[in-house]
Amino acid sequence: VQLQASGGGLAQAGGSLRLSCVSSGRTLSGVSMAWFRQAPGKERSFVAQIALNRGTTFYADSVKGRFTVSRDNAKNTMYLQMDNLSPGDTAVYYCSYAPSDQGYLYWGQGTLVTVSS
Repeated sequence: VQLQASGGGLAQAGGSLRLSCVSSGRTLSGVSMAWFRQAPGKERSFVAQIALNRGTTFYADSVKGRFTVSRDNAKNTMYLQMDNLSPGDTAVYYCSYAPSDQGYLYWGQGTLVTVSS
């Protein structure tokens, strides 16, 4: 399984960006996919996840109401729509895949999001 994240860039505070994560190698049928982020000088943290069977979503409190995770199974792509961005959202964003209950084992290369004030 290979994951390719894209869509990062520079945005102004209050603006929007949409990240994409394309999976290749085989159709994913595991537990869930997720977005994590790592800000400069900080540890990687959870952002949002989507269950692959029912599409159930879950968000970190810091992004709830501003970010939306979705998935297009036909395109093997997961998205993260990020609205009302703030400088605190500046980070490298990673997509990940959990094939089982053992957790997120596959990671994309990351895409940088920079939000200016």
